[in-house]
Amino acid sequence: MKKKTSLFLTLALSSSLLLVACGNQEASNADATEGAGTESTTEETREVATAGPITINPNIPDKEILDKGPHGEDAASAKELELTEAEVEEIKAGEYTAAIVMHYAGTDYMTAQVQALEATFERMGIEVIAVTDAQFSAEKQVTDLESVLARNPDVIVTVPVDPVSTASAYKRAADAGVKLVFMDGVANDLVPGEDYVSIVSGDNAGNGVVAAELMGEQLGGEGKIGVIYHDADFFVTAQRTAAFEETIAEKYPNMEIVARGGITGPNDGEEVAAAMLTRNPDLDGIFVVWDVPAEGAISAAKNAGKSDLVITTTDLGTRVGLEMATGGPIKGIGAQLPYDQGIAEAILAGYALLDKEAPPYVTTPALEVTQDNLLDSWKLVYGVDAPDVLQDAFE
Repeated sequence: MKKKTSLFLTLALSSSLLLVACGNQEASNADATEGAGTESTTEETREVATAGPITINPNIPDKEILDKGPHGEDAASAKELELTEAEVEEIKAGEYTAAIVMHYAGTDYMTAQVQALEATFERMGIEVIAVTDAQFSAEKQVTDLESVLARNPDVIVTVPVDPVSTASAYKRAADAGVKLVFMDGVANDLVPGEDYVSIVSGDNAGNGVVAAELMGEQLGGEGKIGVIYHDADFFVTAQRTAAFEETIAEKYPNMEIVARGGITGPNDGEEVAAAMLTRNPDLDGIFVVWDVPAEGAISAAKNAGKSDLVITTTDLGTRVGLEMATGGPIKGIGAQLPYDQGIAEAILAGYALLDKEAPPYVTTPALEVTQDNLLDSWKLVYGVDAPDVLQDAFE
């Protein structure tokens, strides 16, 4: 049976925050799941097999992984992960508990990861005792961690809002023996294999390349473009932007990045894009680092009368998908596979509980999404049919 560690924690928050809170929701307690940003429409969920080994979707196409981990690690493919049925039964006997501590929630991407984690943990006999939403506030996330740790979970799956301000809280959790599995980022000064199990992400560099290539195709290899990047110490979003800019420079000599603007939260996209278009009314395209701020860029483009602006981004959500389906400014997306990433995170938690060696950095391949393959891509990304609003757009 598992060994529990009693925790009495008082966590101090660093006064310097690199990220700001977004949304206007009230603070939720550690048991609540509250949405922030764009509301998810992904209500259905893919079923996790009730027998046999646990793996991610074996039908995901194999593709070269371009990403490196935060410590320069080569990425392992999530398709290599597996828990055998015997291992699942061994985990069930431990009667373990887990908490999911999110940086923000409520989008299709975040909802899919939480659904996958909950379904896979249920198959493993692990009770999910809390799902929290920090609403992109580092201060709130530290409070969420304090509340969660008081309940002595065996596992925490989490993504830090800010790797600096939350680092001491995560270090205390690691020192208390909690198995930490990170999604998309890691707190500073934590060591893989010692302080945390692994990090799971999509191929962010690969998705940046996809977004650049789709931009190049749409503009015929010529034009002026802007880049809206994540102005924070967050290595996965930094990799997307770097890969986009490097691909443009290397493959498209007649395309020029003439404007760059940073966001600190998901709701900053419209303001940054509007300012960029005001200063550069002749822009032909904008890359936005993920789909939620891209929604703001769509609004800015429409308000500026830029009906011909080409926007590419990463992550497939309902709003950007609808704009793509109806001929709006979204012309290309480098998509992650959040449901399968959630399964991978749960598998890695199982590895830790079994003392099974885990790769320090795990990714799923980048997926190119265009109007032509949108509905099929949604099925692959989320494991369910696209919502009616997207299907109706093609009728």
